[in-house]
Amino acid sequence: MKEFLQINPVDTVAVALQDLPGIPAGHKFALRDIAEGEDVIKYGNPIGHATRLIRKGEQVDHRNIATNLSGTLDYSEIRRLEIRQSKSDSQPVSFLGYPRPDGQVGIRNDIWVIPTVGCVNGVCRQIVEKAALLCPQAGGKILFYPHPYGCSQLGEDHEDTRKILRDMVLHPNAGGVLIVGLGCENNQPREFEKLLGDYDRQRIRFLVSQEVEGDEVEAGVGIVKELYAQAQTFERVPVPVSKLRVGLKCGGSDGLSGITANPLLGCFSDWLCAQGGTTILTEVPEMFGAEHLLMKRAISDDVLQATIRLINDFKEYYLSHGQPVGENPSPGNKAGGISTLEEKALGCTQKSGSSPVCGVLAYGGRLDEVKTSGLHLLCAPGNDLVASTALAAAGCQLVLFTTGRGTPFSTFVPTLKVSTNSELYRRKPHWMDFNAGLLLDDVPMEELVERFAALIIDVASGKPVKAELSGTSEFAIWKNGVTL
Repeated sequence: MKEFLQINPVDTVAVALQDLPGIPAGHKFALRDIAEGEDVIKYGNPIGHATRLIRKGEQVDHRNIATNLSGTLDYSEIRRLEIRQSKSDSQPVSFLGYPRPDGQVGIRNDIWVIPTVGCVNGVCRQIVEKAALLCPQAGGKILFYPHPYGCSQLGEDHEDTRKILRDMVLHPNAGGVLIVGLGCENNQPREFEKLLGDYDRQRIRFLVSQEVEGDEVEAGVGIVKELYAQAQTFERVPVPVSKLRVGLKCGGSDGLSGITANPLLGCFSDWLCAQGGTTILTEVPEMFGAEHLLMKRAISDDVLQATIRLINDFKEYYLSHGQPVGENPSPGNKAGGISTLEEKALGCTQKSGSSPVCGVLAYGGRLDEVKTSGLHLLCAPGNDLVASTALAAAGCQLVLFTTGRGTPFSTFVPTLKVSTNSELYRRKPHWMDFNAGLLLDDVPMEELVERFAALIIDVASGKPVKAELSGTSEFAIWKNGVTL
C-alpha cells in the first residue's frame, strides 16, 4: 500500500493512507508551504483557506484551515458541459423483483403498518405483535413505523408529513400496507387517502380507530392477516435492472470517504444509469463547495436552474435561522480527517459519478412524478436518517450508505453499508456489507465495481443486508415549523 495519495496534480495537500509520523491515516498534510489566507487545494478545488502559515509536511486540519463559504451566489457564469448519458453495450442485466400493478417493482414483499398520527403508535405496535404470532411463517416481515407527527402541525411541516407517509404507503417494497388513523387528527385519514390517487385497494387498506365498533387492535390484526395472504400471490420474477432505483448516501465520513467508498458508489451510479436505471444524490448542505461541479453536468438549462434554486434555497434556509452556511463537518468527521464543508462536499459528491444530472426533486417528491431515469438530485438535509428516508420516499428500493466511522442504522428500505477502510469492515462485520477499503490494497476499481454490482443484484433479488438481519428499520420526517 502507498503511504499517501495526492488526489489531483494541482493539490497542495496529500492524504495519508496509513499512519505517518504526526499524521493519522485519512488525514492530510501540506505538500508545500501554504501562506496565511491562501486557498488549500484538494480534489483539484479549494477546500478553504489557511488561517496561518502551514509548513510543508505539517498536518492540515480544522486548527489551521477555515471555510470560504458564506451566503448565496448567483452562479451566472456557470456553463453546462455537453454530457450525454452513456448507454451500456454489455449484455442486459436483470434481478428478481416483485412487479406491482402500478408498474413499479419492489425488492421486498413486507407488510407495513403505518400510523397517520403518533397517537396510534401503540395500536400499531399491538397489531404487529399479535399478527406476527398468528402468522409465524412471516418472520420479521410484518413491520410498523412509529412517528410523533400527524397532528398539531401547521403549513409545510403538516404537508411534508403527509407527503412522506404517502410516499411510504405507495412504495413498491411493501406487499401490503395497513394505514391506521385515530379519527380526530390534523392528518385526517379520508383527506390523506386523496393523496394516494388511484391506488391498489387490495394492497393498501385503512383502519380508523375511533370508527371501529369494539377492539381496533383485533380489527387491525384481521386486516394484516388478509394483507399477508394477498402478498403471497406476488412472486419474484426476472426484471431488467433499469427498474432499479438506488439512493446514494454517506455518513460518519472520514478522510478516505472521497478516495474509496464514495468513488465506488460513483462508478456504480454510472453503471446503473448506463443500464437505464436511476440513482439519487441528496444531502444538499454537503453539496456546498462542490455544487458548481453538479451544475455543469445539468442535462438542460431547466435542470441547471433547478439545481441553482436547490442550492440557494437551502442556503437561505440556514441563513433564515441565523446559522452560518459553512457550519459543518461534525466532530466525527473532523476526527476522521475532514476539516471544512467544502472538503466534505467534494468527497460527498464523488458518489454521483460522472453522469449528467437529469432532474431535481423537491423534498417528498417521487420519481414517478417526473418519469425520468438517470442521476437525480433530491432536496433533503444531511442528517442520516432524514436524508435516507427522503431517498426511500422518492422511490428508491435500496439505499447505499458509505461510512468511515460506522453506523448500525437503516431506513425503511434495505440500507447497504460500505466501509471506506478495511479496519472498520473487520471491527464491525455485523454493520458493514461491503469493503471499499480494498481499493487501498491495489484491487482495481473495475474489479471492485463488478463485485459491488453483483452484491447489489443479489440484495435486490432478496439477499438481506446486515441491518435487515439485525431487525433495524426506521424513518424520520424533516421538521422545520411550529408545533401547536
